[in-house]
Amino acid sequence: MPTRRQLANAIRFLSMDAVQKAKAGHPGAPMGMADIAEVLWREVLRYNPGNPGWWNRDRFVLSNGHASMLLYSVLHLTGYPLSMEDLRNFRQFHSKTPGHPERDVALGVETTTGPLGQGLANAVGMALAERTLGAHFNRPGHAIVDHRTYAFCGDGCMMEGISHEAASFAGTQKLGKLTLVYDDNGISIDGKVRGWFADDTAKRFEAYGWHVITPVDGHDAAAIAAAFAAARAVEDRPSLLCCRTVIGWGAPHKQGSAAMHGEPVGLEEIAATRANLGWTSPPFEIPEDIRGAWDMRAKGARAESDWRAQWSAYEAEHPALAAQLSRRLSGVLPESFAPAVDEFVAHAQADAASPATRACSQAALNAFGPQLPELIGGSADLTPSNGTLRKDSVTLDAAQPGGDYLHYGVREFGMSAIMNGIAAHGGFIPYGGTFLTFSDYARNAVRMSALMRLGVVYVYTHDSIGVGEDGPTHQPIEHVASLRLVPQLDLWRPCDAAETGVAWRSAIESRGAPTCLILSRQALAHQTRTPAQVAAIARGGYVLIDTGGTPEAIVIATGSEVGIAADAVRALAAAGRRVRLVSMPSTSSFERQDEAYKRSVLPDEVWRRVAVEAGVREPWWRYVGPKGRIIGIDRYGESAPAKELFQHFGFTAENVRSAIEAVLAA
Repeated sequence: MPTRRQLANAIRFLSMDAVQKAKAGHPGAPMGMADIAEVLWREVLRYNPGNPGWWNRDRFVLSNGHASMLLYSVLHLTGYPLSMEDLRNFRQFHSKTPGHPERDVALGVETTTGPLGQGLANAVGMALAERTLGAHFNRPGHAIVDHRTYAFCGDGCMMEGISHEAASFAGTQKLGKLTLVYDDNGISIDGKVRGWFADDTAKRFEAYGWHVITPVDGHDAAAIAAAFAAARAVEDRPSLLCCRTVIGWGAPHKQGSAAMHGEPVGLEEIAATRANLGWTSPPFEIPEDIRGAWDMRAKGARAESDWRAQWSAYEAEHPALAAQLSRRLSGVLPESFAPAVDEFVAHAQADAASPATRACSQAALNAFGPQLPELIGGSADLTPSNGTLRKDSVTLDAAQPGGDYLHYGVREFGMSAIMNGIAAHGGFIPYGGTFLTFSDYARNAVRMSALMRLGVVYVYTHDSIGVGEDGPTHQPIEHVASLRLVPQLDLWRPCDAAETGVAWRSAIESRGAPTCLILSRQALAHQTRTPAQVAAIARGGYVLIDTGGTPEAIVIATGSEVGIAADAVRALAAAGRRVRLVSMPSTSSFERQDEAYKRSVLPDEVWRRVAVEAGVREPWWRYVGPKGRIIGIDRYGESAPAKELFQHFGFTAENVRSAIEAVLAA
């Protein structure tokens, strides 16, 4: 039987050799954490390589994603469908082993990591999802949802501010099934971190309310195993294992230095390491006894089989709960959802009220939220302003783990990355609110939502200079345009309650992409529509006001500017001009329509066009063309009442009419 050190060395040499072959990568962390990974993946984690998607598996997150070869090595060794050829193709085009892990549950990769600290926050979301799902479905004698979340992180993760946001929140939530392993090797790209990172990390996490185990010798398998056991014994707090390691452990001339962080070890040093550790196998070859000791397929199959016996008993005793849990984990929406949204939209259209779209959003949540037990909401300390709290919402915290609403505190970045973890775990549709201007704090987590195609819903209110007196620090200008640039991200800026209801339906039904809902602070005018126009809202852009025959000009508007543009178009119609108004709440949805539909809304022959949006003008040139006009704002706002600001910056029916008349005269 191989020794534990020999088993860990398999990770070290696969990592060194793959990085060397790719001529790029980070070998030091995999070599330093190999002993920890050996204990975790062979003794502690519960998973089934033969069925990576088994949903009661433990979750593992590599927050220090640059150490990706550690993850790929253990996935290969334990029996996941990741071949030796895949390891040889590390960092190559279309390989299964990209430079940083990219979410692929079928391969055992739970979440995309690389931007440091976000994996830690994802792990918090996963642990929170497990606890909440258990509170929803576990019954006496049936702990059908019962798994743990483990995450590795390094000094870089700890330096990133998001680690504070997420760890503080996890401590407050008392997430006892979350274990974080800190690779305390004291090295980053620039060298020894003591010159710029002198925190007492253990005391910091103790202050958050964590159970801290320190110091742990990260190269002593017995000490590591004891630390994991101690973490499992504490159920009322998350645990942090502070593991002292040597980066690049085993490399006789480079270990413990920054040279081991982000570059190949070099053939000469690899040869010296092989001699130093007594590893005689050539690159990408694992001795059969070591490979056999690593193979976890039989053990994993037994673990899942035992759980499936529990599931059968649960299903027999609680068939309705079992059916709902299966539905939620498969991502299928309840049949009652779509009719509830349709009813809300029909009522909004008939009611003809004119509230702010943030209020419309809250009304929509109240209408269809009770149909969606998987909906889990929250806000970054702006609940009353965002309108994210439903009438039937219950605060989700340690005392009420079965709740459905999270008070994230002033943690926009942490909230967003935690929601990514909740969505990646499965069983929930998370949404969270803040002011649109503060989406900047969260931007990289939003990008990660899109990169992973997670159905997170971002509720961004106070969407323009309509914020008013709070001034330019709180008035978004460039934000809508920049969010529209994010690939695989949907964005809706509705103009009234009907469009808001449709936007919410699109967001909920979009399980393969995140959505931003951009909502106003101020009240907006209701728009009348035919049933056909109501149905067309879902296309992202549609004709709201039309004229007989081919229009002379087209006006395109979104959100709060639709009502202003409508007044201008109606005034021109009264003067005998044929002007069409297109409401375009979602350019991303509109662009997915077939060409025939898009041309029916924006005919090529009608080149006289005006776009109106209270934000930067740049994105609208694609729709109005070089001869068109755009009423936008390319500077920061002012502190004043919203009505005065709209007047000052030209967002009036009179100014829109003037712009239309100008293009008509061209």
